[in-house]
Amino acid sequence: MTEDSAAGTTGGKPEANARTGLGQGPGRLLVLLYGVFTVAAASRSIYQLIAQYQEAPLAYILSAVSAAVYAFITVSLVRGGEGARKAAMVCCAAELVGVLTVGTWTLADPSAFPDQTVWSDYGMGYLFIPIFLPVTGLLWLRKARRGAPDTASRA
Repeated sequence: MTEDSAAGTTGGKPEANARTGLGQGPGRLLVLLYGVFTVAAASRSIYQLIAQYQEAPLAYILSAVSAAVYAFITVSLVRGGEGARKAAMVCCAAELVGVLTVGTWTLADPSAFPDQTVWSDYGMGYLFIPIFLPVTGLLWLRKARRGAPDTASRA
């Protein structure tokens, strides 16, 4: 390992993640949580779609959609860069709308969801992490945007 690679640079140029810091510092926790939720939601929804589709198709499809959103946000955070940050912000906002919509829907009409989704009851089955995760993600991504010009001007 060279000094440049240890310092997060290649040939004297900072790497994308070092420059934007989306997956650095507290962003690492977001990457970890989104990664865990990707695996949890995807594995659960794949099994349910294959083995139990007839029981609650809407719930299982929504769980698959949530897994796809989590995966996209995870990749965006790891990838870094301004384009990835903007895409992650859109997905975090969509995720928040999804959690609020499905959470409210499951409380208003429980019969519409014979089985739980990741976002049911605002993520109660997942310790309410699904409601806090997009809010935290949006705050982090907003902070990363504000921090980017400061970092560039100091270099």
